[in-house]
Amino acid sequence: MSVAATGFFDGMHLGHHKVILKVKSIAEEKGLKSQVVTFWPHPRSVLQQEAYNLRLLTSLEEKRALIKGLGIDEVTVLEFTKEFSLLSTEEFIKEYLIGQCGVKILVIGYDHHIGHDQGKSQEEMMEICRRCSLEVVRVEEFTLDGQVPSSTKIRRLLEKGDVKKASAFLGREYALKGVVVSGNHLGRTIGFPTANLKLYDPLKLIPGNGVYAVKVNLGRRHFKGICNIGTRPTVSNGTHISIETHILDFNEDIYGLDLGLKFVERIRSEKKYSSLSELKLQLEKDKENCLKYFL
Repeated sequence: MSVAATGFFDGMHLGHHKVILKVKSIAEEKGLKSQVVTFWPHPRSVLQQEAYNLRLLTSLEEKRALIKGLGIDEVTVLEFTKEFSLLSTEEFIKEYLIGQCGVKILVIGYDHHIGHDQGKSQEEMMEICRRCSLEVVRVEEFTLDGQVPSSTKIRRLLEKGDVKKASAFLGREYALKGVVVSGNHLGRTIGFPTANLKLYDPLKLIPGNGVYAVKVNLGRRHFKGICNIGTRPTVSNGTHISIETHILDFNEDIYGLDLGLKFVERIRSEKKYSSLSELKLQLEKDKENCLKYFL
């Protein structure tokens, strides 16, 4: 038997943390297993026609690791399909939470609903849980500076480049992970070689175009860096979005290696310069500004 929370938990922000830590504390108190029941893929990607526009804050691997990092015993991932989406609250509770996952106590957030019949009030949903002999514990909303974190709010912040506020809601710096691939090597010609990142998860949300101060993880080594996200207008007329990072005080061939970025602050917007020499002068200023965020 277990104490559990259920939901998609994209981003694993501080509001999610509050619910999941409550699961952990009740499980420890009752001597039960702690569990998070989540879904994959995202419901919107299954149910909405324009799902190709959806970008996620966490990959399934990241989400699982973040949940486990809070001390949860088990993460159960249920496949989200159109048929699954039609389950009523009672069917989901009986067939999955109790039947498949062995949930005895369900911890829910202040606005959480489960099942196809989401038009019901939360009180009605809780009554269905009790009728199914499932104990329910409701956690009050989490606020930060008077605001309630949500995955939607965090996506919007990242899209406009406000990585600092997004990270405050997340409780950690927003991160991207991928492999270093070959670029056009122009950065090297002006003394600013860059690592061109290809994301492991193509659905991962990329922060808005601009130049950022980032923490760089290369294996077990950690560096400071300047990351440019955008179309590189000084050297390209294309529309392809690239993620290029100049790693400070570093000069090694790292093609094909895993690279992680953690976004600290947005330095400036992306801009087209009249020449490579003008771009180089700006990059020198960016490097100086970047270092201020690591003091």
